[in-house]
Amino acid sequence: MEPIEKIKKRTGHVVDFQPEKIKSAIEKATLAVRGKVLEEEAQVLSARVLENVQRLFGNRIPDVESIQDQVERVLMEGGFFDVARAYILYRERRRTEREHERQSIVQKIEEHRLNVTKRDGQTQPFEPRKLERFIRAAVRGYEGVIKVERLVKKCIEGVYEGIPSAEIARLAIMTSRAFVEEDPSYDIITTRLFLFDLYREVVGQKFDTQKINQCYRETFATNLKRGVELGRLSPQMLEMDLEKLAKAIDPERDQNFRYRGIQTLYDRYLMSERDGRRLESPQAFWMRVSMGLALAEQPAERTRYAIQFYDMLSSMRFVCSTPTLFHAGTTHPQLSSCYITKVDDSLEHIFKSIGDNAQLSKWSGGLGNDWTHIRAMGAPIKSTGVESQGVIPFLKIANDTTAAINRSGKRRGATCAYLENWHLDIEDFLDLRRNTGDERRRTHDMNTAVWIPDLFMKRVLEDGPWTLFSPHDVPDLHDTYGASFEQRYTAYEARAEAGEMPLARKIKATDLWRKMVTRLFETGHPWLTFKDPCNVRSPQDHVGVVHSSNLCTEIVLNTSAEETAVCNLASVNLSRHIVNKKLDLEMIKETVATGMRMLDNVIDINFYPTPEAKSSNLRHRPVGLGIMGFQDALFMMDTRFDSNAALDFADESMEMIAYSAILASTQLAAERGTYGSYQGSKWDRGILPQDTLDILEKERGLSIDTPREGKLDWTPVREAIRQHGMRNSNCMAIAPTATISNLSGCFPSIEPIYKNLYVKSNMSGEFTVSNYYLIEDLKARGLWNTAMLEELKVLDGNIQQIAAIPEDLRQKYKTAFEVDAEWLIRAAARRGKWIDQSQSLNIFLQTTSGRRISDVYQYAWKMGLKTTYYLRTLGASSVEKSTVDINRSNNTNPATEAQAAIPATVVGQFCDPTDPTCEACQ
Repeated sequence: MEPIEKIKKRTGHVVDFQPEKIKSAIEKATLAVRGKVLEEEAQVLSARVLENVQRLFGNRIPDVESIQDQVERVLMEGGFFDVARAYILYRERRRTEREHERQSIVQKIEEHRLNVTKRDGQTQPFEPRKLERFIRAAVRGYEGVIKVERLVKKCIEGVYEGIPSAEIARLAIMTSRAFVEEDPSYDIITTRLFLFDLYREVVGQKFDTQKINQCYRETFATNLKRGVELGRLSPQMLEMDLEKLAKAIDPERDQNFRYRGIQTLYDRYLMSERDGRRLESPQAFWMRVSMGLALAEQPAERTRYAIQFYDMLSSMRFVCSTPTLFHAGTTHPQLSSCYITKVDDSLEHIFKSIGDNAQLSKWSGGLGNDWTHIRAMGAPIKSTGVESQGVIPFLKIANDTTAAINRSGKRRGATCAYLENWHLDIEDFLDLRRNTGDERRRTHDMNTAVWIPDLFMKRVLEDGPWTLFSPHDVPDLHDTYGASFEQRYTAYEARAEAGEMPLARKIKATDLWRKMVTRLFETGHPWLTFKDPCNVRSPQDHVGVVHSSNLCTEIVLNTSAEETAVCNLASVNLSRHIVNKKLDLEMIKETVATGMRMLDNVIDINFYPTPEAKSSNLRHRPVGLGIMGFQDALFMMDTRFDSNAALDFADESMEMIAYSAILASTQLAAERGTYGSYQGSKWDRGILPQDTLDILEKERGLSIDTPREGKLDWTPVREAIRQHGMRNSNCMAIAPTATISNLSGCFPSIEPIYKNLYVKSNMSGEFTVSNYYLIEDLKARGLWNTAMLEELKVLDGNIQQIAAIPEDLRQKYKTAFEVDAEWLIRAAARRGKWIDQSQSLNIFLQTTSGRRISDVYQYAWKMGLKTTYYLRTLGASSVEKSTVDINRSNNTNPATEAQAAIPATVVGQFCDPTDPTCEACQ
């Protein structure tokens, strides 16, 4: 769990957390009561306070009052009753003083004696009417839902003597944001307030709300030129028709954002002046990205394609991954999301790979490293005559490299290490994320995943033996798969039985499986990924081997010492393609065709930190077009997640996207030529992704219970491939979309809803997230009111226990932990048959049963899935109860009690609130 970095003040502002203030407060209270300070005791007490706050808040942002509550509690538990009493009295005295100060300010406002500091430093009396006009402008059209007087009154409570005028606008935003949980309309109002303030920042003090389109467009070209002057944007951007591009900008599309999306955009994506002032408005941001992606087009066509790309991005039908949004149009356009490397068994290559990690991480790339070829502990090193220390010490160095890199100053470094599970060091590898044991053999900042051959899963089902080898004894094993792997592996086992391999060790397959599942439950790692489906179904089986997946387990591309695989990602927002409760096929085709062109352009524009990445990406040209908003689409179609209708939608929607993506790649091939290694690929042999399930089933020798049929006529696609070939070796991959789904205002990726009401924390702050679909359905039935909101808070967003909510809505709005994991796996299998790469599939389980977890992962393998991602157990992120009537909750929060019963290392979270590595892909 990440240490607490932010704290929420009484005003609602989020600031840096300073833990030393806790110790200082305890020391001052002790000095006041006892006349002396025992520094050692103060240190111990403050550490306990921090532990309590960390345990209670997890990865949420604590508020000042909650931390002070814990200071009181720790003092009492430590027997410092006199100090605790003095501290309680001090807090009460300060509360009284604040109330007096508030009354004084109210009086000053009434008498027009309270001053505001303007941007130029001058002061003038505060005028509540200006604040009211500001808020009324944002509320326009929602007067029947939102009471302006209430917002104004609440906002005035935060005003103080000398408050900067810019702070008043932010105060209005914070005030409106506090009411978002009550009604989705407040989200719209908060977004408008935020945009008004942002426009003033970008356009300047002369911003005129009556001439927004003119101001917006005039500023676009000016600030674009400034970006070039600052050395941040490519001068090529100015070669396009800026006047035509400015006219194409539609300021109304700013209203597509929800508040947390626009806040995230502001904090992380918008280009800034040296002093931090933002130089981009939201639509200028979309246009800058579009222009950056159009640089791969012919010069005469760049403006036209920039407008086409802009229409797609700004409507949020299709959104590129975070690195693309960060760097498109810049002087260093590193637009790719993840890099996958294979580490060879030599000291030179190991440290070259670690150095490559640093370079790739620096430019916002998430990393997947295959470490299987590194010889095991105890293996001889001929050149020095000593024994190897194995793979673990090198993983520790890779971990520390990851921790040292802050990617582009915007995201933490993120790496996943992969090891095939016949490696002799596998059991030590499984312990890397544990909180106990030798810290020199722990990697708390790096993710881990096991690369599992089918033979191992068969041995588990048979309760058979499993032999562990050092890679230097079995040099070809990692480069083979399927029937060939089984043949070579059993031959090596025979040699080990004959005593020819002294390092080899036999164990029970079920024992190793049990340890893998146990560590996954305890620490969230290692993720379980399956080698043979990734390779047998790979379109590129003619030119190499898939040795691992990437950071988020959705990319399955060949790697070698000479080739670093690169993931170029973007996602279709399904929620923007539902028309009359159906997925619009023609709209999907249009979106995907434009999206594939944008992704293909990424490959040519991209800044490659290493030559191995550049040569690999230009030769094979893989892209990963995925989806997000799957849950939104189900809600919009009145379809429950755990239903056959949802499975059919997963199947049919992915078929539409695969059909369109592959066809678009053939059209690009007709225009631009096929990718370099096309000859001999599965595409060239007439084998499409849906055809490879039968191949896997035959290779495995076990049936895969996934329906093979589809809805579309694939004859035109097959004919187009025969005629034109393919521009891209791989077309589809479903990433987590953690951050870009925030921007787009939809649910991430293919996930079910986490909770109907919860607190989400990310690098932009903390947000209470309500399920607007549920609220609108409840409003339509006359069931949404304050009492219902309070009930949702008490039950931590769980509606199954609320009898007033009709059964059909309770079924429709089941949350991730209320949907059996098998439904997620079946949906992934139905979807996966159309995908040439893989999916970031989280498994949600409300259980502590090892057998249940084991069964679920075995089921995922049996259904032919290529990879899985996080195992999510009950989350530590709960809705703040500070506004809930304590009597209504009977002093008990079942969710909190359940959470307390789970070890901290087990408690999982929805990917976006807690896990920065999820943002690595999108």
